[in-house]
Amino acid sequence: PEFADENSPTKRVGGDITDKFQKYEHKFPMLSLSNTYSIEEIEEWEERVHKTLERKVEYTLELKYDGVAISITYENGKLTRAVTRGDGSVGEIVTTNVRTIRTIPLELRSGEYPSTFEIRGEIFLPLKAFQELNEERERQGEATYANPRNTASGTLKSKDSGDVAKRKLDCFLYGIYEDNKRFSSHFEAVETSKKWGFKTPETKLNYFQKASSIDEIKDFIEYWSIERNNLPFEIDGIVIKVNDYNDQEILGMTAKSPR
Repeated sequence: PEFADENSPTKRVGGDITDKFQKYEHKFPMLSLSNTYSIEEIEEWEERVHKTLERKVEYTLELKYDGVAISITYENGKLTRAVTRGDGSVGEIVTTNVRTIRTIPLELRSGEYPSTFEIRGEIFLPLKAFQELNEERERQGEATYANPRNTASGTLKSKDSGDVAKRKLDCFLYGIYEDNKRFSSHFEAVETSKKWGFKTPETKLNYFQKASSIDEIKDFIEYWSIERNNLPFEIDGIVIKVNDYNDQEILGMTAKSPR
């Protein structure tokens, strides 16, 4: 027992039982995103950004995965804590369950990563895994699940980590949070974290791109309004961000979301 390691590969199969998930206050609040359903509002937003910054602005475009937001802490390259979003200020610790998700590294590859940092992303249930799960439930005479998102959410809060391991949850990670900011942009942070061993959105699959004009933003929206039907997972929109972190700080935040 003295040689037991919390990040041993044996943790992938689960088996630990949790009676109650502890609350945890986020060091960096997990804010909401501003929503829009019209191109006109996006154009107005871009005009406000240009008016505030008074210079050319670069954006990042990415998919909005329909799953469960997660924040994972790594210390000295090892996964130490995973916390749900909760209300944005306080979430619940689900580390034992998250350790069973095979696309989330228990230990990082060698690299110049911070000694302590958080990485955030979305845990989801791929469509194939969701279909297989429902087929199995039908064979056993059990009620089928309504949709992948709610199934992923319920699975992540399962008391038996062995059940979580069987569900084949997946995860994209795409946001680094630390005290000493080493990156100048969102795109740089995501691409660098990929080298550390994280599964991040793929640029070659057009999941994650840079843009420098409203026309490029429109092209991305139009492309995924059709191609979303061919994805192996569900999305509920796309996310547009100002890429440069200094620009993000200048733009600031509303009470609930970044500008």
